[in-house]
Amino acid sequence: MTPDPTTRVPLGRTKLSVSRICFGLAPIGDMPDTYGYGVSAEQGRAVVRAIFDGPTNFLDTSRNYGFGRSEERVGEVIRERGGLPGGFVISTKLDRDMETNRFDRSRARRSLEESLKTLGVDRIQLLHVHDPEYASALADVTGAEGAISELFRMKEEGLVEAVGLAAGKVDIMMPILRNWNFDALMTHNRFTLLNRNALTMIDYANERGVAVLNAAPYASGILAKGSAAQGRYVYQEASGETISQVSRVEDVCRRHGIPPGAAALQFSMRDERITSTACGISKPERIAQTLDWARYDIPAAAWTELMELPYESEDPEASRVYKPG
Repeated sequence: MTPDPTTRVPLGRTKLSVSRICFGLAPIGDMPDTYGYGVSAEQGRAVVRAIFDGPTNFLDTSRNYGFGRSEERVGEVIRERGGLPGGFVISTKLDRDMETNRFDRSRARRSLEESLKTLGVDRIQLLHVHDPEYASALADVTGAEGAISELFRMKEEGLVEAVGLAAGKVDIMMPILRNWNFDALMTHNRFTLLNRNALTMIDYANERGVAVLNAAPYASGILAKGSAAQGRYVYQEASGETISQVSRVEDVCRRHGIPPGAAALQFSMRDERITSTACGISKPERIAQTLDWARYDIPAAAWTELMELPYESEDPEASRVYKPG
């Protein structure tokens, strides 16, 4: 049974409660190198307004999405409204210096200051350390004077309610998870109908009482838009093998009259280990579509077929050439 997407659940051991759906706002940062399309400032603000007017209470952004544009558009709408709507939870992230890749204690502090100013708030509900694998030196992130230590100081100071780890490479994340007492973990593209690279990490986080936020259930769009319309998989051109894998999902869905996007979304939502599923959106109308897909009636026979399909376990972004825009 897939839970209602608007149901509020505890965020791990924290006092925060979040909806089962989180809307990811990297796309509104206008990042054509990543997503293959641009998003204007007004369209981005319209998305944020629609989220605030909707039935969910959880959005995710980052200091470096679109070199700050995502947070800027969120902050502009918060100011329009005279403040963050009551009960709403913002998740954002500490990010490295995008020119030098430095990610030490001082850079982390500067990142928070930039986020607070840009968003127009005096504290952050959920703040992650983001993408340590791209730092100039991992020790700058994990050392005694590194970004993670500073993140936990921010929590002690009351500037942050909950702290998390949001990254990609599981082999980088696992040692960090073992060494630090995070409240939340965000993984992306690695627990989908196509790939289960993060499965062991998700199990470990559950054992530790860490809330798991599963982002990019559509594998960066191909499971939502379809293999015929979307040729990109995890921010890269999809291989012929990936297209064939998506086609097998689409064939099952076609036989049962199911939108593939609904199956991809509910694969994440129906898993009890996942606290909230983060879906990236760039248009206001995607909110209603997401909620419709989350509630779509998928028969047990379809799930049996979908779960019997082969899936990948290796890192889907192993060959990705990172582009920040």
